Amino acid sequence: MKWRGNRESSNVEMGSGGGRGLGGGLKLGLGGMLVVFILGLIMGKSPMEMLGLVAQMQQNAPAETSQPADPNAPASEEQQFSKVVLASTEDVWGRIFAENNSQYPAPRMVLFEGSVQSACGGVTSAVGPFYCPGDQKVYLDTQFFDDMKTKLGGGGDFAQAYVIAHEVGHHIQTITGVSEKVNAVRAKGGQVEGDGGLLVRQELQADCYAGLWAHYAQQEKRWMEPGDLESAVRTAQAIGDDTLQRQSRGTVVPDAFSHGTAEQRMRWFSKGFDSGRLQDCNTFTAGAL
Repeated sequence: MKWRGNRESSNVEMGSGGGRGLGGGLKLGLGGMLVVFILGLIMGKSPMEMLGLVAQMQQNAPAETSQPADPNAPASEEQQFSKVVLASTEDVWGRIFAENNSQYPAPRMVLFEGSVQSACGGVTSAVGPFYCPGDQKVYLDTQFFDDMKTKLGGGGDFAQAYVIAHEVGHHIQTITGVSEKVNAVRAKGGQVEGDGGLLVRQELQADCYAGLWAHYAQQEKRWMEPGDLESAVRTAQAIGDDTLQRQSRGTVVPDAFSHGTAEQRMRWFSKGFDSGRLQDCNTFTAGAL
């Protein structure tokens, strides 16, 4: 992926650590899902039971401490990469919003190590990349990029860019009111989990938005190199609910799906990439996912 030498976003903060874990703002990212499923296999519990246990343990855990990040420290390559990708999402979504006679309110990204506090509660490295609608920020521990290679079977800079673009996709859902509607159904006691449920549709739309970003990034900057698209698709496959469940428990439990199957995630990312049309990412009206 030819990302070096491109504009870096200024909407980036360095996290200072000291969070209290997941707390009441529990929302697992890609890495966190894998941890939950593996723990469930070991303890003989369902993924939904494990989510409750993780939340309870984090709420009762003592505050973590860490040294504040040095704002004057030179940026690592991973940090530079994340800033360039975020800048690219700003350019793409700024253009899409402008075409629809609107202005794009870009999110901020928090790069941290270990743990950090967000408006959704404490965020730790185990949670993985995470978007908090409460403060409209993307939280990213760049160590997750190594975890993608060693634990999730993904990897490569374009696959890493896909992960960032997916979280930005959740920001799009927040500012367009999609997330609010899903949360309203949940607040009323409606069923949002499971295969074909609202949570799965929400995640698949974020995948499609990531593909939409990749479409424009390739069209305008010619970033992609041979194998880049395949690496993103492999990552989408590696983090499908069915893949993670099969690896951790040996069986697939559709009622516990929250992000979609490997095939669904690959399909919707590819749909956004091939189409480049915002309206083609409406997973909520799709009959078949």
